[in-house]
Amino acid sequence: MRARYGVPLGITAVAAAGLLYSAGFEVRSFRLRRVTVPVLPPGTRPMRVLQVSDIHMVSGQRKKQRWLRSLAGLRPDFVINTGDNLSDPEGVPEVLDALGPLMEFPGAYVFGSNDYYGPRLRNPARYLMEKSRGSHGLNGNRPVVGAIHNPWEDLRDSFDAAGWLNLTNTRGTLKVDGLEIELTGLDDPHIKRDRYARVAGGPSASADFSMGVVHAPYLRALDAFTADGYPLILAGHTHGGQLCVPFYGALVTNCDLDTDRVKGLSRHTAEGLTSYMHVSAGCGTNRYTPVRFACPPEATLLTLVARG
Repeated sequence: MRARYGVPLGITAVAAAGLLYSAGFEVRSFRLRRVTVPVLPPGTRPMRVLQVSDIHMVSGQRKKQRWLRSLAGLRPDFVINTGDNLSDPEGVPEVLDALGPLMEFPGAYVFGSNDYYGPRLRNPARYLMEKSRGSHGLNGNRPVVGAIHNPWEDLRDSFDAAGWLNLTNTRGTLKVDGLEIELTGLDDPHIKRDRYARVAGGPSASADFSMGVVHAPYLRALDAFTADGYPLILAGHTHGGQLCVPFYGALVTNCDLDTDRVKGLSRHTAEGLTSYMHVSAGCGTNRYTPVRFACPPEATLLTLVARG
């Protein structure tokens, strides 16, 4: 009997332990990633940018709220929110409470699909099937029927009232320590709301520094920003793979980006030009899959320094 049932029972025990770890500990083990990026003009002082992404707030997530509020102690020069703040139509007040101290700093934002629409229960294996088919979101899949509409307008109005720039298929400018920082943003490519033609043309000659911002790092968006000459692109969406294999990495990205660049700093090349790209693994999960494994939740403090 031992020889017959020992292996299956052992596998079951390991799987159960992994589930308890990923759902009970790692999903709440918040981290700060620190990255240095040489993209500023020569002679410019370093600039600190805090990127928060994929909060996926669900009512009652007090530890996540406290952690997000604590990030204000970093005193960033400005904040970039790369979307998917919600995973609960009732979560807007708690998002605003969590981000309240950060909204005292200059900032900008784009939205993701989960800001617009409520989450749906789905088989996690669908992400692997979508990868094999080369389809993700509305980029190859059928439109969602009966979607829950989130009160994203309340988020927008509160962010705008705090002075954060709405970068939905548009450009904006922040004045930081006497420098003009140009931000060019796109709406979420995952649900085909990106309209690059509205912002095409590359960085403005009058700006001291320009960067691109988008929620989901689809290649069409990355190619457009890079070919237009933006030195840095910030994105989220991927959750870093969320459930990763130790010593191997992510299995999926939930978009057409390769898994080697699922999170952190990397480079992207298009039409002979190269940009730095930072993809945040985010600090939340869909409410129906509240687990992370080998991919702790995070925010990122990017220190931008002079080139060369």
